[in-house]
Amino acid sequence: MPMTDKCRCEWVPADDPLYIAYHDEEWGVPEYDDRRLFEMLLLEGAQAGLSWITILRKRENYRRLFDGFDAEKIARYKPKKIAALLDDPGIVRNRLKVNTAVTNAQLFLDVQNEFGSFSDYLWQFVDGEPIINAWRRISDVPASTSESDAMSKDLKKRGFKFVGSTICYAYMQSLGMVNDHTTDCFRYRQVSV
Repeated sequence: MPMTDKCRCEWVPADDPLYIAYHDEEWGVPEYDDRRLFEMLLLEGAQAGLSWITILRKRENYRRLFDGFDAEKIARYKPKKIAALLDDPGIVRNRLKVNTAVTNAQLFLDVQNEFGSFSDYLWQFVDGEPIINAWRRISDVPASTSESDAMSKDLKKRGFKFVGSTICYAYMQSLGMVNDHTTDCFRYRQVSV
């Protein structure tokens, strides 16, 4: 079946291969790898106030410029490295967001030390199992939930930035902590298994 014949969540543009690949291969798939969890935390923060496609198009630049999302390296970035990042048009050149990436990397490492892994910490907000929703339309999907509220509150208490409840819920969706594919989407059943 051609890619365009599949029924997808309505937020996916039918003519954007990058968005289609993200939806079909990543979004909503349960993720437990700490480096990937950190990558998405950094990207969700960078996305604040922008469209997700903007970040997707810059993702490879982020990977290259942020040392493959190695939190230990990012946590040690000095002002010279931050200045170089802010000069590169390949990422969102927002001083607060770049500085936050460094701070969040440091806090990410603290959470790993406390919980054994960032994954163990994160997945506690959904009792270790993905929440399987059954939304019929994208308009049914909430912007935040009590779980994302709890995650946001705890992350903020630890000092993390760009972790409001709406950002946390988008983070949970991307990492498969919730299955928010609409029920008519071909991926809904695939990621519910």
